[in-house]
Amino acid sequence: MAEGDYFSAKEAAAALGISLPTLYAYVSRGLVQSEPGAGQSRARRYRRADVDALLARKALRQNPTQVTEAALHWGSPVLASAVTLIEDGRFFYRGHDVAQLAQTASFEAVASLLWRDVLAEADLFPPELPASLQQRMAEVQPILQPLPLFERFQVLLPLLAGQDLAAFDLAETAAAQTGARLLHLLTWAATGQQPHADLAAALQQAWTPQKLAVRPLLNTTLILCADHELNVSAFAARVVASAQANPYAVVQAGLAALQGARHGGHTERIGALLHEVHSVAEVRPAVAARLRRGESIPGFGHPLYPHGDPRGKLLLDLIEAEFVGETAVAILQEFRQTMVEATGQSPTIDFGLAALALAAKLPVAAPLALFALGRTAGWLGQAIEQYQQDQLIRPRARYVGKRPN
Repeated sequence: MAEGDYFSAKEAAAALGISLPTLYAYVSRGLVQSEPGAGQSRARRYRRADVDALLARKALRQNPTQVTEAALHWGSPVLASAVTLIEDGRFFYRGHDVAQLAQTASFEAVASLLWRDVLAEADLFPPELPASLQQRMAEVQPILQPLPLFERFQVLLPLLAGQDLAAFDLAETAAAQTGARLLHLLTWAATGQQPHADLAAALQQAWTPQKLAVRPLLNTTLILCADHELNVSAFAARVVASAQANPYAVVQAGLAALQGARHGGHTERIGALLHEVHSVAEVRPAVAARLRRGESIPGFGHPLYPHGDPRGKLLLDLIEAEFVGETAVAILQEFRQTMVEATGQSPTIDFGLAALALAAKLPVAAPLALFALGRTAGWLGQAIEQYQQDQLIRPRARYVGKRPN
């Protein structure tokens, strides 16, 4: 963690409005973590995040309504989950470091991890889909293929939902098996061909058949996109799952939220920006012109990662290593350097998705489609957890409109 993520003892006590002995008591009770500081004095320092959490808890006791409203906007946690942890600039799926998973595991194994806490996919992903689903897919292919990639997903699910009767079994294993079928169906819709085992390979063969090295990048991308705690699409998916809707409906809800311009749809703005720039020399003027007009540069800065989105960093590092020497890589590197100088912001996963499409010459709609395919695993992980909790998500609104006479 950076130095700014810590308080000295006096600063922590002052922020909490308590004495030093009380602060030390909080430490002994595990409410605030401390560790030796840097420098000769080695004076202990105290985690700012723990102090902020205690302040939020105090505010909740004093004004629960206000804090609850704030929690819905990058605020305090609103429900318990064992799926994804975001902490200290890193994130984890069920305790596994995602940066490591993204470079060592298959996307299918990570999907299994999200769904049932088992890092293995052998008994979930069948060699082929049931005959009834294969037949229905063959019937709807003429409808799907003329559509943009993301729209294929949205059209496909209601056309197939009634054909998959096993999807109405919401027990953990059954729901995970439905998730495996859904990922196969969505990949089929994206590629036009039925995949058998390796979904990243199926995408690579359809989109860049001559570039076998792109397959590991696609696998990594799907894993990095798989889940990210209670983002807007995951929360939408959990709300739908809490009503005991089946996984097809859960994914439909997730897709509806993901396409929004402030979520996955953000990748389209980034792609448009990257395609406007044709050389390294054009990058700085393009950034400067937008900043002068008071516009934000899409794809940089993330509220949960003040020191940089680890997903964007890893994906861009891998892209630059794979396509070293190419013009696209030089442009991406110039964007990173220019934005750090101008705003101090680092690239997000959204920028990484658009960067991959640029460097690997993927279809224009590939970034959002990859986001959707990867995040489908997370939506179903969130849904399975919600099924097990068996609790309807139904908050109350604080009415501020005109009162009745």
